[in-house]
Amino acid sequence: MIFKRLATATLFIAISALCMGASAQNSLQNLLNPGASGAALNRPQASSTASPQGSPLTSAVVSTEQVRAELLAWAPEGVQAGQPVWLGLQLAHQPEWHTYWINSGDSGLPTQLQWQLPQGVEAGGIAWPTPKKIPIGTLANYGYERTVLLPVPLSIAPGFDAPRLDIRLKASWLVCRKECIPQEGDFVLSLPVKGSTAASAPAFQAAFDATPKPLAPGASRIAVAGQTLKVSLAGLPAALHGQTLALYPETAGVIEPAAPWQQAWQGDVWTAELALSGQRTDSPQAMPLVVSTTTASPAAFRIDAPVQGEWPAATAAWVEISPELQAALKANAAQPSAAPSTPAPRSAPPTSLLLALLGALLGGMILNLMPCVFPVLAIKVIGFVDEKSQSRRVTTGLAYSAGVVLSFLALGALLLGLRAAGEQLGWGFQLQSPAVVAALAALFTLLGLNLAGVFEFGSFVPGRLAGAQAKNPSLNAFLSGVLATAIASPCTAPFMGASLGYAVGLPAGQALAVFGAIGLGMALPYLVASAVPAVARALPRPGAWMVTFKQLMAFPMFATVAWLVWVLGQQSGIDGAGALLALLVLMALALWAQGLRGTARPVIATLSVALCALGLWAIGPNVIKPMSSPAAAATSARWQDWQPGRVEQLTAQGQSVFVDFTAAWCVTCQYNKKTTLANADVLADMDAKNVALLRADWTRRDPAVTAALAQLGRSGVPVYVLYQPGSAPVVLSEILSVSDVRAALARL
Repeated sequence: MIFKRLATATLFIAISALCMGASAQNSLQNLLNPGASGAALNRPQASSTASPQGSPLTSAVVSTEQVRAELLAWAPEGVQAGQPVWLGLQLAHQPEWHTYWINSGDSGLPTQLQWQLPQGVEAGGIAWPTPKKIPIGTLANYGYERTVLLPVPLSIAPGFDAPRLDIRLKASWLVCRKECIPQEGDFVLSLPVKGSTAASAPAFQAAFDATPKPLAPGASRIAVAGQTLKVSLAGLPAALHGQTLALYPETAGVIEPAAPWQQAWQGDVWTAELALSGQRTDSPQAMPLVVSTTTASPAAFRIDAPVQGEWPAATAAWVEISPELQAALKANAAQPSAAPSTPAPRSAPPTSLLLALLGALLGGMILNLMPCVFPVLAIKVIGFVDEKSQSRRVTTGLAYSAGVVLSFLALGALLLGLRAAGEQLGWGFQLQSPAVVAALAALFTLLGLNLAGVFEFGSFVPGRLAGAQAKNPSLNAFLSGVLATAIASPCTAPFMGASLGYAVGLPAGQALAVFGAIGLGMALPYLVASAVPAVARALPRPGAWMVTFKQLMAFPMFATVAWLVWVLGQQSGIDGAGALLALLVLMALALWAQGLRGTARPVIATLSVALCALGLWAIGPNVIKPMSSPAAAATSARWQDWQPGRVEQLTAQGQSVFVDFTAAWCVTCQYNKKTTLANADVLADMDAKNVALLRADWTRRDPAVTAALAQLGRSGVPVYVLYQPGSAPVVLSEILSVSDVRAALARL
């Protein structure tokens, strides 16, 4: 009977947390993001936002609703003379939007880069990747869709000896769909001179592969014949012979990009006839041309051919830009750029904010089911047995709730403040520090030993303080709320993901309201239990079972310690994990010695404390010493490491991609990895659909992963995303099920 009533009481927590159906998760995501079924939030989420009417912003990343721009660097041998050093502006376009090549075609403007570099460092011109022709009505433009990197080489003088290379870039681009929006942003980057900078190597390699290869003009020539331009190119590689080629002249305004044209092969010479533009203003003596195959992975070549013949009379110089675009460009240029400022985040519509608060409340309730949180809450509920006063139970419930809510508000304020200062952080950021992981492991060991009866906290505090603690149970309840928040913060429960990602882009007041709602949801089961007398009546009477239950709850604490040691192993390696285990054993020895009685106590207690001090000095540094690369980043043969630009490369080749944003300290991540993502049917469907599997590890702080999460409208893990060429990314639920993943794959 006792255990039946005990089980009924503890199950109250689970019932209250899961009272809503799982289908509410997708409904919340869809309502927060109208028009996208499971897709990422279509709104800026990076650390700064460019605007055609606002001042340019200073950041490594600038995001708008149409494009995400990021300044990247590649210096594999460090910054030194004679070694490759490249910078590049990466533009990731939303579907249907595009920016322009050096020759934009019938309309548009090419992207412009203005560099500020230290003395001894010079920037070259943009190594323009091969564009594509983008028809718009009766016009045709040359530009880029999806993701493109515009690489720029740096020349380093032999005498350059600064410790770091500080870079500033002012970039402007015109992004168009049916309408055009001029945008700009200021970017800053600082590179170590001696160290290697190679994280963006795949993106630069893809850009180099897409850059046309230079060919000597040889016998190639261009002839002007009336209103026709006749092109004859010799020396093209044999692999191109007989293929249909695309032609892109770098000189703007010479031909009609949208006009029909003819091409043919005459042996190994490729010829073409193109109509001259009726608005031509230039009569060049040589024209650089880019020709490329029209295959999925085009081969492109650049030839600077001489022009023969007499040019027809050119028209007066003018630029074909609409009055609206001219006005927007003038307004943009008139904005001061010397003192960039960050615009205030946009307020959320009332309905969207209400849905975000609801998701946060439900997610907070589910946090109570985490194995490290549940023992704290269960022991607090069982504590009602010793409290006969209903008013005191309510007071204790309010104090616990205040501790939880205020702690969530403090964590939220810290996160928002650090992000505003330019840090690339997200939810659970504190567990990206090995020192914090080690401190939590020590705390849980301490709690576990206390619950197991090895020692009592009262024996370590002065009698006056212990008396004050006994007289003020509300203080204990408040501190229990703070503790529960600390151990629950790394987790992202269902419903929380969309709400947290939505919150970080809101004004501070609205964002903190979302964090407060998570805390309220987590505190709600205990608050309700304290206010409902039936809960106390359902508990068995006080007895020996309470000691047994308390000792039983020590084991989830020790299990949490095992998990934290494993997390630390991903960050500091096996030496760090082994050192932490040894220090925890020494701490347990010291606590046990303090509870001894008799003449041996002083000797053993002193020796144990000395051993603890010696251990901290000898092996303590191994705990917080990071590995060169986290072990969690290791992938199986099936999974590949996620890198910036890798998704775009694969989708550009027509391949679908599944990305697992994960971290070793995320319990939900590890559960999904060992169950759904290891399911044979799921893996078989992945193979059948030829889906590339990428794993983005966030165990340690990684600004690139943080930025990618922000693009998806999220600020914590787990996040699971399915990318399909030509479609918006589909974000799946944090709690993955085999049926959900297989259903998403079936739609490919």
